Amino acid sequence: MSFTADTDVAGIADIGQELRLRLQKLTLESKVRLLTGADFWSLHPEPTIGLRRLVVSDGPAGVRGESLDERNPSANVPSPTALAATWDVASLQTIGRLLASECRRKGVDVLLAPTVNLHRTPYGGRHFECYSEDPYLTAQIGAAYVRGVQSGGVGATVKHFVANDSETERFTYDAEIGQRALRELYLAPFETIVCDAKAWAVMAAYNSVAGKTMTESPMLREILKGEWGFDGLVMSDWFAGRSLDAAEEGLLDLVMPGPHGPWGDALVAAVRNGSVPESAVDEKALRILRVAARVGALEGIAPVAQAQALDEAAITSTLRTTASAGMVLLRNAEGALPLADSELRAVAVIGPNAATARTLGGGSATVAPPYVVSPLDGIRNALDADVRIEHRSGGAVTSRVPTASIEQLAAPDGTRNAVEVRFMDRDNHLLATEVRHATHLMWHDTAAGAPLTDVDSIEFTAIFEAEESGTYHIGGSGIGRFVLELDGVQALSEMVSLPPGADMVEVLARPPQAFATMDLTAGQRVSLRLRVELAAGDFSFGDDELPMMPVIQINAGRVTDADAEIEAAVEAARNADAAIVVVGTTDEVESEGFDRTSLSLPGRQDELVRRVAEVNPLTVVVVNAGAPVLLPWADDVAAVLLAWFPGQEAGNAIADVLFGAVEPGGRLPVSWPASEDGHPSFMPENGVLRYSEGLYIGYRGYEKHSRSPQYPFGFGLGYTEWSYDEMSVEKGSARIRVRNAGSRAGREVVQVYASRPDGQVERPARWLVGFAVVDAAAGETKEFAVQLAPRAFEHWDTDAGRWSVEPGTFVLHAGRSVADLRLRADLSVFLP
Repeated sequence: MSFTADTDVAGIADIGQELRLRLQKLTLESKVRLLTGADFWSLHPEPTIGLRRLVVSDGPAGVRGESLDERNPSANVPSPTALAATWDVASLQTIGRLLASECRRKGVDVLLAPTVNLHRTPYGGRHFECYSEDPYLTAQIGAAYVRGVQSGGVGATVKHFVANDSETERFTYDAEIGQRALRELYLAPFETIVCDAKAWAVMAAYNSVAGKTMTESPMLREILKGEWGFDGLVMSDWFAGRSLDAAEEGLLDLVMPGPHGPWGDALVAAVRNGSVPESAVDEKALRILRVAARVGALEGIAPVAQAQALDEAAITSTLRTTASAGMVLLRNAEGALPLADSELRAVAVIGPNAATARTLGGGSATVAPPYVVSPLDGIRNALDADVRIEHRSGGAVTSRVPTASIEQLAAPDGTRNAVEVRFMDRDNHLLATEVRHATHLMWHDTAAGAPLTDVDSIEFTAIFEAEESGTYHIGGSGIGRFVLELDGVQALSEMVSLPPGADMVEVLARPPQAFATMDLTAGQRVSLRLRVELAAGDFSFGDDELPMMPVIQINAGRVTDADAEIEAAVEAARNADAAIVVVGTTDEVESEGFDRTSLSLPGRQDELVRRVAEVNPLTVVVVNAGAPVLLPWADDVAAVLLAWFPGQEAGNAIADVLFGAVEPGGRLPVSWPASEDGHPSFMPENGVLRYSEGLYIGYRGYEKHSRSPQYPFGFGLGYTEWSYDEMSVEKGSARIRVRNAGSRAGREVVQVYASRPDGQVERPARWLVGFAVVDAAAGETKEFAVQLAPRAFEHWDTDAGRWSVEPGTFVLHAGRSVADLRLRADLSVFLP
């Protein structure tokens, strides 16, 4: 539910007039103050007009709130690629409602999600945070997400407007895009979500397009607010509001974060000297007040809706169901899946991600879940106690020392699964202390009540217990001087900093490390004291006037022999009825802040899979990655299941699919590449990123260049068979009949593509124009209509600067993927 400026709310006949009356009570200084954030996550209150503090929070894989803290955990939903793989708008609205409930639980008014930039290239580091390579699928999934969130009276922020499709030089690159590609691909999801789903906020990106940084781009005024009639607020990405130029009429409305920034006194002075009209300030403030009214932040005006509080059982059920619905079965030789648990006596669970699943990507999408079900635990939960389950890691996939398991730590007072944290001033006086139950820690503004500006160093004290005998690396990650004592003896004193040119987000995803080495026997305990001198580091995140935001890890891990680990995994597989190998990426590979340099799985995971498959014909590989990775062994294993980053219910959802409790419901929202070759470049040249491929990204590019991916866009297998019987066209829709021709109930994603074989306008060979999710019992026939948007048959006329129609006959194709189209019908399109 949303409203325009004139909608009746809470008995007020004209909300627009009410907001303008309140605005008139403010001085110029007060109005300008509203246009820059109060701090990192909130806007200024204004008691004069009944405006309370307005809080925003990162998403999209959960609601972080104002802190990344295990003491206030967040429901971790599946990653956006996993959500898009469901192709299920109803499911996305449910996830949106869950997130609205989480927002209200955490005191959040506006969620900084969804991200609807496109998968232009598989190397995009933030690929997992976006939905798809296809603008139509992205638009429909993103719109459903927004509708779900806003139905709970919480604002959604569609981002990053626009062409923020790469992380390399993301703060500065200038995207050079043709007008057709800009309109038909990159702007298209924003248009649908703004015009149809009525998003309440849009985030302007860091990058430039056509030489204008997006916070100052005329597209904000001419397209977003003008052509599309957007009535919400446009905020900057964090630190993207760089100058007073963005304060011009119709451009940026809100600079984040605050309280410092390029506006403030400078904007007041600009209004006073006539260089910026006060009407521009009024319009920006009015947009902020309009969002405040919608979320219930203005006294006397009720929110447009209330989020429904969800209990733990409802959250768990939704997350588990959604995760399995997005999993894509890529290979299933001779019906290897589902595994018949009654026939299993021994199962080998192998792989670096088996015991510690990755549930989300790195960067601002990170949340602290209340728990994570690993694939190993999910498989244990699903199988009878008499099935022997043997786990082997198969070797490490990174040279980084892992974060210490909190289960191996105890605070000095004996508290299990804990570490004592002490905050010291520059004279080494104790300011505050706290006991924490995590080893990846972050603070903002204050620490245990002490202002971070007064904190000179943070000291971590714990007893570490070795689970196995061996050589251990023990230390920490972050920025500053790290001083480590082990059993009272200094083992390390080292300055730790990011490499030159690194994105500050790397502090979250792959912070630099320092560590010492120590030999321990199983069960041996060692006292650990890690002191981090903050004064030696820079935690300003780009603004020296902001409070420090230290991010620190305590690291501990046993040094392993990769050859021996692989041999142990092979031996476990040799003696098992089935081998389940869980492979995947790491924070070093998929994260905000940097693009990928390779599509291969890190470490020796490819070798591990091949070796296991050689000794066990029933080898099932689960891929735990948020974006495409190369699968050179796919044809040599029995089955491949793509689990994405599946959220906190990862293991249970994976087991549900492996053992047939549910259908693997997902279909690929992105073409799955077979090699490193032929993809659009993500590397700017002299600051310019050229979108030279034009309209031909993803499956459009594969078809244009007669290349084949490993798995095509829309692909995914199930546990039953489908017959496509008939398609006709009527009243702007494709009417389709399909039948479940298998022996069990199943789920199908019916996809409709259009083509124009004899057209004079350059177009892709085919493009997605509609889809529907169908559930049917064995032998059941389903008939349904797939709505076709008129825009799907229009193109952007660059010369005329408008949408145009080439009249004539378009061909509709329906099927299981872009490469498996089984029905055809003609559609005549006429000039309006």
